[in-house]
Amino acid sequence: MEVPGGVAALTARSRDLAAGLQGLVTGAPGGPRHATYAPFDGSPVGDVPVCSPHDVDTAFVTARGAQRDWAGKPVAERRAVIRRFRDLLLDRERDVLDLVQAESGKSRLSAFEEFADVVMTADYYERNAERYLRPRRRKGAFPALTRTTEYLLPKGVVGVISPWNYPLTLAVSDAIPALLAGNGIVLKPDSQTPFTALLMLRLLRQAGLPTALFQIVTGPGPEIGPALIGLVDFLMFTGSSETGKTVARQCSARLIGFSAELGGKNPMLVLADADVGRSAAGAVHACFSNSGQLCVSIERIYVHADVYDRFVTAFTAKVKGIRLGPGTEWDIGMGSLISAAQVERVDRHVQDALAKGAELLAGGRRRPDLGPFFYEPTVLAGVTGDMLMAREETFGPVVAIYRAADDDEAVTLANDSDFGLNASVWSACHGEAVGRRLMTGTVNVNEGYAATWASHDAPIGGMKDSGAGRRHGREGMLKYTEPQTIAVQRLLRVAPAAGISNKAYARIMKRAIILMGRLPRRR
Repeated sequence: MEVPGGVAALTARSRDLAAGLQGLVTGAPGGPRHATYAPFDGSPVGDVPVCSPHDVDTAFVTARGAQRDWAGKPVAERRAVIRRFRDLLLDRERDVLDLVQAESGKSRLSAFEEFADVVMTADYYERNAERYLRPRRRKGAFPALTRTTEYLLPKGVVGVISPWNYPLTLAVSDAIPALLAGNGIVLKPDSQTPFTALLMLRLLRQAGLPTALFQIVTGPGPEIGPALIGLVDFLMFTGSSETGKTVARQCSARLIGFSAELGGKNPMLVLADADVGRSAAGAVHACFSNSGQLCVSIERIYVHADVYDRFVTAFTAKVKGIRLGPGTEWDIGMGSLISAAQVERVDRHVQDALAKGAELLAGGRRRPDLGPFFYEPTVLAGVTGDMLMAREETFGPVVAIYRAADDDEAVTLANDSDFGLNASVWSACHGEAVGRRLMTGTVNVNEGYAATWASHDAPIGGMKDSGAGRRHGREGMLKYTEPQTIAVQRLLRVAPAAGISNKAYARIMKRAIILMGRLPRRR
C-alpha cells in the first residue's frame, strides 16, 4: 500500500534520478557497492561504489592535474561557471527537492531551505569573488621605496567531508568559494546521502566546470577519510565534535589547515519582555526544523519566570499541532529521522529523562504507523544534570524547557555547556545586549537560527567544542587561499650600503623608524 503523500511516486522519481548519476563516482568498476534507502518507507534509492584508498589517490591525482589549469583562469571565467550552475539549479528545483527528501526523509519545506541556501550562497560568492581575491597593496617597509602587494593563491585541492543531515547545502556550499578561489575539490558525502551530491556535480559540469576538477568518492568514513586527509591541502569537515577532534589531530600531523563545524547544544532565551506568541511560534521552527537534525537547532529553552507559564502553554499547544508525516505536501511540518540509529539515540535520551523524573509535555513516542523512522516532536520539563539529554547533543526533535529566575541566570545556564555554536534570544528591547554575553558563534535575536545562517556576508561557526574556523562571508572564501606577499625594493637596499658602517646604518635606521612612526595613520 502506498504511504500517504505520494511517497511511492517520490522514491520512483528519485530512483530514476539516481540511476542517471551512476558513473560520477571516482571508483574502479566491478568493486563492492553500497545501497541507499529512503527513510520514508525503506525503499531503495540506488547504490554507489565502496571506494578504496586507491580510489582516493586516483581522485586526487585527477583533481590536482586539473587544478593547476583552473587556477590560471581569470576569476571572471570561474564566476561564469558558478553563475550558470545557479541558473541550472533553479531550473531543476523539483528534481533537487525530490532527491533531497528521498535520501534524508525531511519535509518539503526543510528541503527547500537547503535549496534556497545553495542558490543564495552561489549568488553571494559569485558576486563577491573578484573583490575578495584581487591583489591588495600593503604598506611597504619604506615609503616610496618599497612596493608591497599581497596576493591570494589557491590552497590546491580541498577535501570536503559532508554529513547526511544537509546533503545539498553541506556538500556544495563549502565547495563553491573554494572553486572560485582556484582550488580543486575531492568530496566525500555521507554514505546515506550520496546522490544529492552527485546531482550537484552533474550540474556543475553542465555549467562548464572542468570534469577532472571536482571528484567524489563514496564509502565508509573510517576507511577512506584518513586516506583523503592524507592528501588534501585543506579540509572542510562538518560532523560530530568527537569525530572533529580526530580529524583535527590528523590535519595537525600534516600541518595543513582545516575548518570544522561540529556539534551544538544550542540554547534559546525567552526574556521577560518577549512577545510570548511570537517566541513560541519561533521556537517551534527553531527546535523541529529538519526533524531537529540540525547543528544549530535549539535543544534547551530558558524562559524568564514572569512569562514561563504562558510560554509553556503556547509552545506545547503549537508543538502538538505540528503535522508529522512523509511526502511532498508543503503543509507537513516535520518529516522522518534519517535512520534506526538516530531514532534509537533520540528515544534513549527521552526514556532516560523520563525514568529519572522529567515531565513529558508533548510527544515522546515513535510513530511506526507513518514510517520506520518517525518520532514525535517532544518537549520535556524538569530535566536535571544527571540526564543524558541535559548536556549531550540529542540531534533530534527533542527540547528541554527550564524556568529562569532572571536574565542573568538564563545567561549563566546557557553558557554552562561544552558547546558554543548557536543561540537564540527573544526580547523586545534587550536581545542584542544579552546575546553579546553568550559564548556562541552566532546569536539570533527574535529568530531561531535562520537570520544568522542566511546572512551570507557574515561569518558563522562555533566556539568551544562546536568547531574551528568559519564558513560564509569573506572568511569563508579566504580560508581556501594562501596569502603571498611580494615586496619590490627600489634604489636603496634594506641593509648597510657600501661605505657605511653597521653602527652608522643602525643610527640612520633608528632615526628613519622614528620619523615613519610620526607619519599620519591610515584610517
